[in-house]
Amino acid sequence: MIMVNEPLLGGNEKKYLNECIDTNWISSEGPFVKKFESQMAHYVGRKHATACASGTAALDIAVSALELQEGDEVIMPSFTIISCAQALTKLGIKPVLIDSEYRTFNMRVKDVESKITPKTKAIMIVHIFGLTVDIDPIINLAKKYNLKIIEDAAQAIGQTYKGNQCGSFGDISIFSFYPNKHITTGEGGMVLCNNDLLDQRSKSLRNLCFGDQRFIHDEIGFNYRMTNMQAALGVAQLERIDQIVEKKKWIGETYNDLLQDLNMINLPVKSTNYCENIYWVYAITLKDDYPKTASQIMSELGEYKIGSRPFFYPMHQQPVFNQAGLFLQDKLPNSEKLYKTGFYIPSGLALTQDQAVKVSKALHEILS
Repeated sequence: MIMVNEPLLGGNEKKYLNECIDTNWISSEGPFVKKFESQMAHYVGRKHATACASGTAALDIAVSALELQEGDEVIMPSFTIISCAQALTKLGIKPVLIDSEYRTFNMRVKDVESKITPKTKAIMIVHIFGLTVDIDPIINLAKKYNLKIIEDAAQAIGQTYKGNQCGSFGDISIFSFYPNKHITTGEGGMVLCNNDLLDQRSKSLRNLCFGDQRFIHDEIGFNYRMTNMQAALGVAQLERIDQIVEKKKWIGETYNDLLQDLNMINLPVKSTNYCENIYWVYAITLKDDYPKTASQIMSELGEYKIGSRPFFYPMHQQPVFNQAGLFLQDKLPNSEKLYKTGFYIPSGLALTQDQAVKVSKALHEILS
């Protein structure tokens, strides 16, 4: 089986994990946690970083740290993972959804201003599949309307927007270190910011909001700590981030060459005016006149023992939100179409040339 994603642990991961075991520092109090935080903050160009249990945890912390209130509105894309929306809805904050550009998968920035109301307090940008949101217009809108920016850069570790690292934009940003991310700690995430108070709140929220006296709490927080062993993996992975990004680009360029003759699919956009694709995943959409669905293609790839994944199911069509009376009138055609026509193929860091060729041959047979 060629897995849709297989991580590559080819650096100092084992050495640093053994150090955790040899010193008995396996909990969140271990030294690798602070080391990982400081090194990620330096790499991205942020003042502060807070390591935590997952990307979802990072979103929960980021939203809570900003002290958004029940009834506030946050503008965000419909085409993303549910973690982004549930970080808002669990606090009674209303997500206001934006459609995505069909070819880049990222939110339609030109639609944002029309959604701003007196209740709007923030904009959440989410970089999707290896290309970035066009950030400058969002920054301009945030300044014009006095809004906060939450940057979800979970899929964009090592990616840049106009030469600046993703994760360095807005009031607060987050990363995920799930196994399919460019840096993995198995599970894990991080909250980054430049504001001292936001950093203090993030670290407090991560650790149950312990006050000056332990076990006395003035606020509800989370147990979202990252272990020393997870952080050890992160430190080892960060040492190779440039190689990791180059490998992802190689995977994308290899597939571009192998699949360029298939005229029934859209290959990923190679670049925009503000970024080059780093192919977090190799994302394909079927052309309008092609008779099969993405789910049919994925099923047939499975018969060839090749893994694949569907695109995100839009937030405005999620049953859990519709049952709560949310998004019932939303019509966001690109987000809906992307789910029906889109899928991605094996593009993990361990992918080899031979495997890429095998995937290409299978796609040629299935699609043709």
